[in-house]
Amino acid sequence: MCVICGCGEAEVRIDGAAAHTDQVHEHVHADGSRHTHDHVHEHPHDHAHEPAAQHSHAPGIAPSRRVQIEQDILAKNKAYARANRQLLSGHGIFALNLVSSPGSGKTTLLCKTIERLHQQTVAVIEGDQQTSQDADRIRATGAQAVQINTGKGCHLDAHMVGHAMAQLQLAEKSLLMIENVGNLVCPAAFDLGEAHKVVILSVTEGEDKPIKYPDMFRAASLMLLNKIDLLPYLSYDVDAAIAYARRVNPGIKVIQLSATSGEGMGEWLAFLNEGIAQARAARQQTVADLQARIAQLEAQLQARAD
Repeated sequence: MCVICGCGEAEVRIDGAAAHTDQVHEHVHADGSRHTHDHVHEHPHDHAHEPAAQHSHAPGIAPSRRVQIEQDILAKNKAYARANRQLLSGHGIFALNLVSSPGSGKTTLLCKTIERLHQQTVAVIEGDQQTSQDADRIRATGAQAVQINTGKGCHLDAHMVGHAMAQLQLAEKSLLMIENVGNLVCPAAFDLGEAHKVVILSVTEGEDKPIKYPDMFRAASLMLLNKIDLLPYLSYDVDAAIAYARRVNPGIKVIQLSATSGEGMGEWLAFLNEGIAQARAARQQTVADLQARIAQLEAQLQARAD
């Protein structure tokens, strides 16, 4: 199993195609003794897989060895995340990593968001352990979607996302939404190359989720408090939920909304449009800087020739 988060040995599938993963395997012998070893599947391209996250005990691995493997896995993931981020930045694409517990309403929110972003091109990467149901729902809106099935894995990593991005026809200056596997623990540790992590908390969950799962809320730039249309039927303390989130992350932005009723969706769409505009502006500035540098070098070469 995965040394850090305990993800089982399962084949990752991206829209039905198998993708190998790096895993730490445990063997139990007839005498009851155990040992573990890494199985690393190398590829000729610039990606490798490391589905793992933090804070778990791997039987048979000494603490120092476990820490070293964890550091190696996360370091490799960061390298792939940088590559993803550079690709996205180079095309002016605004990318978000949507994280939450199962049942928070991520997919419904995505569908309603796509329907309301009439003038924007949106692509989606869907992460689930099994089935393509969520990706099918996204495709029904007319948006591109790639499904990643992680098997027993409990989160997406940057390598999986890099492969999925290669299957999408990502438009210049567009929006990429990554719906992570429903889990408030492991996805906190894995940078996918996104501009922001957006954590979705439903009012049907406990107000204290932010202090029970602080790493996720600390890693997020934005918290969407979803399903507020249900508040009249629940005993839910909105102020307490927001206060808990800001206890662990004082800078977190909070938007209260309902994907079903549409309340608060305007503020969410404004956030998205601002991010898209900033990604476009950053790309244009990068192009302008490169053009200026090329002109400068050409002038220097001309001066030397004269």
